[in-house]
Amino acid sequence: MSKEQQLPPQQHQATKHAKGGVEYQKVSDDYMKNRQLRRGSAGPVLLVGLGVGYVIAGQYAGWNFGLGEAGWGGLLIALVLMGTMYTAMCLSLAEMSSIIPTAGGGYGFARRAMGPWGGFLTGTAVLLEFVLAPAAVVTFIGAYLDTLLGISGPLVYLVFYAAFITLHLYGVKQVLKLVFGIAVVAVLGLAAWYVGIFPLFDASLLLDIEPTNALGSSAFLPYGIVGVWAALPYAMWFYLAVEGVPLAAEEARNPVRDVPRGLVGAVLILTALSAAILVLGPGAIGSAALQESGNPLIDALGTAAPALSWFVNIIGLVGLVSSFFCMIYAYSRQTFALSRAGYLPRVLSLTSKRKVPFLALIIPGVIGFLLTLVGSGDLLILVSVFGATLSYILMMLSHIILRVREPKLERPYRTPGGIFTSATALVLAVAALTAGFVVEPSVILYAAAAYAVMVAYFAFYSRHRLVAQAPEEEFAALEEAENELEAEISHIQDAEDDLGSKV
Repeated sequence: MSKEQQLPPQQHQATKHAKGGVEYQKVSDDYMKNRQLRRGSAGPVLLVGLGVGYVIAGQYAGWNFGLGEAGWGGLLIALVLMGTMYTAMCLSLAEMSSIIPTAGGGYGFARRAMGPWGGFLTGTAVLLEFVLAPAAVVTFIGAYLDTLLGISGPLVYLVFYAAFITLHLYGVKQVLKLVFGIAVVAVLGLAAWYVGIFPLFDASLLLDIEPTNALGSSAFLPYGIVGVWAALPYAMWFYLAVEGVPLAAEEARNPVRDVPRGLVGAVLILTALSAAILVLGPGAIGSAALQESGNPLIDALGTAAPALSWFVNIIGLVGLVSSFFCMIYAYSRQTFALSRAGYLPRVLSLTSKRKVPFLALIIPGVIGFLLTLVGSGDLLILVSVFGATLSYILMMLSHIILRVREPKLERPYRTPGGIFTSATALVLAVAALTAGFVVEPSVILYAAAAYAVMVAYFAFYSRHRLVAQAPEEEFAALEEAENELEAEISHIQDAEDDLGSKV
């Protein structure tokens, strides 16, 4: 007999009806024993480091292309909007992660709020983001090494994927400590850059892009009001991927307390870093000079500090490596959670003796490497941003639904501002999603194609083979049982009232 037995037909049909067209299969105790992560590996400090490590590459490059879309004033407005979105979103995610502290992250939140389909669509959007983002980042690493050492191309990509997946296989505690160390070095590199560039600052250089004929154009908004909208995806570079912190929930010491602290701490640090970069960089050499730069921090220094330029150049590579390293961690945990629950092939959630999901590291890594051979880094990151913004929309909807439908649910951490906070993030996420289409319309085709493949797999296969014992599914099942109990109590009370009135 197989260890994964299907429920009896009558129970199976009832479950299908109750879960909106999905079916569950019963699994043995060994199934979950073979899919365990190492708990207690990360405290709040390491989680803050993980959050900063996800994003730090975006502080070194990528954001500056927004200057070419909106000018300095437009990019500043876009940064304020996206900073507001990420802060509001992280405060909302902090609440949901304290309710559902599992490796599923956004999938678990949406599964509780919107059912299996909502959980799947959110989880695969997150997966789309984190599988494609490291593929894009490793192409940027290759370009960086080409500048420094004259080496690049597929062999470099393969070496980085193989080396960092191998490090992840060694064990999560060691990996998170290494991530924290790399993130600290990258932040120190930015601190050195701040000190070196401050004497070069000239406020008049911020607005040196000539105004166009666009609606609402001025020295502050040279490309007009629409330019602010087009700059939103580039402002996201300062924060993109910080939302991956909840994926470490099952490996945190005290996830209910530590994950919210990690999220909030990381977003506060990133806000301070990004504000200083946007002011000091263009203020040292001019916004016009940086709008197409591939290495804006170094170009901003110019020839004024060659030793510092060399140092920041090396640290910039460390920043790229940090984000690449962290994103591998993120895609492995999202793959693990979706696989453990049956949404993806179950074999992907098997863990090693070190409690590491080895296939969830290797298989998406192979896919990511192959994508580097067929797609440019710019296109890969745009599709990744599509997945990210789509997941933001669905996760904020989940927060609102849970607040409205389950107001009495125990919330160890409560989002300041409640629904207003998550609704603010939701509106800004919709704006960011549509802005990506304005910048590069082809992103719709590629992202929709990748998403359609995953949806088809769920619709025709995996929704008939979900695992009820997965933590995220158990959280949802508990809610449904509570609702059924409340309905039964209400029914009994109504019957008693009717009986009393007849008497």
